Amino acid sequence: MLFLGYAAGKAVFAWQGRLGFPGGPAVPDAVRDGYFMDAATAQWLAAATGVLAACVAIATITEPGRRAPRSLMLLVLAGMLLAVAAGAAIMIVDGFIGIGVGWQWHHGVLGIAVVGLLVAMIRSYAEATKHVVG
Repeated sequence: MLFLGYAAGKAVFAWQGRLGFPGGPAVPDAVRDGYFMDAATAQWLAAATGVLAACVAIATITEPGRRAPRSLMLLVLAGMLLAVAAGAAIMIVDGFIGIGVGWQWHHGVLGIAVVGLLVAMIRSYAEATKHVVG
């Protein structure tokens, strides 16, 4: 559900042609205009990665996903963790210390929770498949 919520938020902003995320700090028009790609395109791509991440998350608990090569799934999950942790780190540092982005303390708490949930998902998958060859 977490990744689908991310995808939905990104889709809303894509439809509006805005950068950022609902509930997050406002991205100034000057930043949007200077972005390396069209804001809507960037947000639609982010929404697609959210849907893809949701599919991977579902695969960790379903039989078809459990039949995928374990090493490949763990590699994909590690990549997801790196990407999510990078975004969450900005929320955490800005939320608690302040680096000028505009995230607040509650966003920092959310960043910690998101990383914790993803680590728990990966750990659960690794435990459930530790005797599976692949």
